[in-house]
Amino acid sequence: MASAPPTHRVPSGQTHPLRERSLVPVGMATILPEAAQHVRRLETQLLAHVDRWGYDEIILPTFEYLDVLAPGLEPDLIEKCYKFVDRTTGRILILRPDATAQIARTVAMGMMGSRLPLRLSYRATVFRYEPEHAGRDREIFQVGAELIGADDATSDTEIITLLIECLQQVGLRSFKISLGHVGFFKSLLVRAGLSPGGQKRAEQAAARKDLPKLQEILAEERVMKKFARAILEAPELCGQAEVLARGRQLAGNEKTLVQSLDRLTKVYQLLCSAGYQESLFLDLGEFRGFDYYDGVVFDVFAEGVGVELGGGGRYDHLIGRFGRNIPSTGFALNVDRLFRGLNLSGNTSEAARVDVLVVAPRASAKKLISVAGQLRQSSKRVVQQALSASGKDLIDAAAEAGLRVQADTVIVVDADGATSEHVIVIQRGAQGSPGRGNGRSRLNTKMMSIKDLVARMRRTRAGAERTL
Repeated sequence: MASAPPTHRVPSGQTHPLRERSLVPVGMATILPEAAQHVRRLETQLLAHVDRWGYDEIILPTFEYLDVLAPGLEPDLIEKCYKFVDRTTGRILILRPDATAQIARTVAMGMMGSRLPLRLSYRATVFRYEPEHAGRDREIFQVGAELIGADDATSDTEIITLLIECLQQVGLRSFKISLGHVGFFKSLLVRAGLSPGGQKRAEQAAARKDLPKLQEILAEERVMKKFARAILEAPELCGQAEVLARGRQLAGNEKTLVQSLDRLTKVYQLLCSAGYQESLFLDLGEFRGFDYYDGVVFDVFAEGVGVELGGGGRYDHLIGRFGRNIPSTGFALNVDRLFRGLNLSGNTSEAARVDVLVVAPRASAKKLISVAGQLRQSSKRVVQQALSASGKDLIDAAAEAGLRVQADTVIVVDADGATSEHVIVIQRGAQGSPGRGNGRSRLNTKMMSIKDLVARMRRTRAGAERTL
């Protein structure tokens, strides 16, 4: 955030002066071309990796009827929804606030059939109103995965392993996953006899690690000191295996507490045996921001990003709000935060890449379009440009244009000395730019027939595909 003049941050490291803020709603994104290419590449890499695990992409509606989706949304989230009236029916519509609730509704309606387990992935934008001072976006780009119909430690481990591999796949090397079980802390509150309202407020305080507020709530609820001590200690129980040992001391013989720890221990051991211990830390006060989580949960953090990059967990009863209960778990990643964690902003050289620049005099527009179209069939990134130069100045102007867009190859159509079936090819020089001297004779150029050029480009494509 710049200090002078005041700026409003938009995703992916782009900023705009305060003068322009009124042109874009607060918390909404304008991602400029260089950053947009990185963002789309991230999304594609993430979806490709979950596809290798057998997760099928689902495309979700941007709008939902409020009364239909409301069972899967807690009251706080409904308050944050953007709502408007459907002109056709008069019913209240909402912009998508949560993809997991939409998937739960889709599965409960039987739209996915009866085959279980289901492995689904998605790329979606969710919209939630957040106060401006909270510093959170209101338009959130997400990629996520859901494993529906499996209820064991192996399925919990699968979804967390998939998350870890996704982060590694896109190049994030330094990150930590906070791993917990919401059932542990909730069971401590139930054992202490808190009222339903007191439980909710205590969970919110624990999620923020606000121990003074938590202590105040326990006092208001007149919780016995021995139970209050365990509740106040749990949010600070963070670390490795020793956390589980202390948790068992706090649990005593309480069945629900022991069961939560047993499940968390099994998942932790499986992840450690797979070699992920360095990326994990246990947190017995771990909570996600949604009430539907009821089992193993997790958040992922990276250095340099002050909020979680994403997370997820088990929600065995969410689908049941729309029909019958089906055990499920999943995760979602905030693509913009992941972008920041990878520190891709400002890395524009790859985003500006052009494989081939095809240029011609303005009078040769028809031939320019034809040659560029043929070259695009080789899957190269081809840009076409008509120049005002002609004659002996055309090649110099073409080389300059190639430098500006960092083109690997420049193709000059209708240059002096070339027949109607030939073009001039300027290759990228040894210093990473099209060779150019002080005159035409010093340019690194060669003449080539259009037919041979297209054939060579296609052979290059075929060779790359065989390599892949």
